[in-house]
Amino acid sequence: MPGVVRMNDPVIARATKAKAAAKLGAPKKKKLKVYKRRQFIRPKTKTPKKNPKYIRRSVPKSRALDRFKIMKYPLTTESAMKKIEDNNTLVFIVNRQADKRQIALAVKEMYQIHASKVNTLIRPDGQKKAFVRLSADYDALDVANKIGII
Repeated sequence: MPGVVRMNDPVIARATKAKAAAKLGAPKKKKLKVYKRRQFIRPKTKTPKKNPKYIRRSVPKSRALDRFKIMKYPLTTESAMKKIEDNNTLVFIVNRQADKRQIALAVKEMYQIHASKVNTLIRPDGQKKAFVRLSADYDALDVANKIGII
C-alpha cells in the first residue's frame, strides 16, 4: 500500500532523526581554552548545600556556660583571705573558657552582689583564677561569711 505510512518504519525513523539534526545545524567543534597564566587554577564548581537525611548527633551540643559551669569554687588560701580583708575582693577558681563579663554576671546571679572589676589569670596548673572586686556598697567579709568561705 503506497499511501499508508507505518509508524515503526526504520526509514521514517532515520528521516525524522536527520530532520532534527538539520534543524540544529552542523556539529560545532569545541574550542580549546588557552590558559595565559603560568599556574593552573582549578575552576570552582558548584557545591550543593548540605541537606542531610537525618541528624548525625542525637543530642545537640550545649555550648552555653551557665553560672554553675562558670564558677567552680571560691579560694580559701591565706592570700585570698588577705584580699578579702584588705582589698574588698573575692577570689574564685572559674571555668577556663569564661570571660570577665560572664564571671561578673555569674557572681551577680549567684550571690546578688555587684562586681566593680574582675581580674583574671591562668595558674601554672592550667586553672583560671578570678579576682572579683566588689563595689563600695558591699563588704567582701560579709559576702564571704554568707558564702561560707570563712
